[in-house]
Amino acid sequence: MTIDLICLDADDTLWHNMRHFHATEDALVAMLEPFVDAGVARDALLATELKNLKLYGYGAKSFTLSMIETAFDLGGDDIPSSVIRDILHAGRALCDHPVELLDGVADTMHALAERGRLVLVTKGDLFHQEAKLAASGLGDHFAGIEIVSDKKADTFRAIFDRYGSAPDAAIMAGDSMRSDVKPALEAGAWAAYIPQPLQWSHEQGDPPADHPRYRELPSLAALVNWIDDIGRAA
Repeated sequence: MTIDLICLDADDTLWHNMRHFHATEDALVAMLEPFVDAGVARDALLATELKNLKLYGYGAKSFTLSMIETAFDLGGDDIPSSVIRDILHAGRALCDHPVELLDGVADTMHALAERGRLVLVTKGDLFHQEAKLAASGLGDHFAGIEIVSDKKADTFRAIFDRYGSAPDAAIMAGDSMRSDVKPALEAGAWAAYIPQPLQWSHEQGDPPADHPRYRELPSLAALVNWIDDIGRAA
């Protein structure tokens, strides 16, 4: 089978993302130090984020709202307005950080585009993700942009249908086992897991055991060779 549709995640697959979230979380922990210790603050923030996903979805704006809620939950009426102002400032900085491509991504995009249609499949706030893509300089490589509320098997099935690709002629590559790999495999596609040093615990998961359409790769550049291998084995 020849791959004709190449779906790529955005954050921490094409450009750095989680290191900015980690820095913002560290800033929140420091702000809350007068009220709770660091471990309690981090656990409370994670619990609030997960609770709020169904209301706010993914992304920096959702994260900012969860930081504010966490501050009030932990500090109550004793939280000074200056802390809320500082949280809003940190959230604004998170939305406005420079887009830094991962090593080798710019060159790899040219090679991938020679092998199939590229579609960006990413979660998060529509405005923020569009802004990051524009700042990345990668937009011209893509035949389509799919900014979705979540990534499930039905999400990928709909994308494959929209672009006229059979599932077994499509591949998804990203850094999330939960959102990129498992739903793409369930939808009948190929899936490449490209892990990054920093990852949100919510996106982690066990790799599929001995799945013929799954591969863990050291970088996006390695996806080029795997796609070629899939074509040669067809």
